[in-house]
Amino acid sequence: MGSTAAASKNHIRLKDFVSWFEIPVYDIHRATAFYNAIYNMEMEVAYNGDFAMAYFPAENGIGGALVQGPGCIPNDTGTLIYLNASFDMDNILARIDLSGGRVIMTKTLISESAGSFALFIDSEGNRMALHEGPRRSSVTSSKPAAKKVAKKAAPKEVLAKKKAAGRAKL
Repeated sequence: MGSTAAASKNHIRLKDFVSWFEIPVYDIHRATAFYNAIYNMEMEVAYNGDFAMAYFPAENGIGGALVQGPGCIPNDTGTLIYLNASFDMDNILARIDLSGGRVIMTKTLISESAGSFALFIDSEGNRMALHEGPRRSSVTSSKPAAKKVAKKAAPKEVLAKKKAAGRAKL
């Protein structure tokens, strides 16, 4: 048996612990239409054997897809995935009901520094979440205020002031 200290020295450090997610769907076309509508985007369906997938756009960071196929069963009790609402949560929430989903928790402030979240059921019955980062105006700067430092006088100026002060005393 190894010690906890020894075990902690050997573990792998990951920059991003989560690297991929899949949202199970019954109907890939209905689900793609739903997410395209609420995010105002265009995901395309790709087929690979028994699976149909529609990939979420991701430039950098975590990627994911809608997946239809064997073993892909939507549910409202499993792992909760938070999708980025990028300062547009109100508009995304407004489109959920219109697109075949259902908002189950309206926009709720987590804190001024963490932003807000909301919960919804998608067109396939999956419980999902939205996260919107903090508003820029509500976040205080993490940088300390700049200190005003008095400008040091050049050595010649210092000597001239000392001489002038000495003459004034005489």
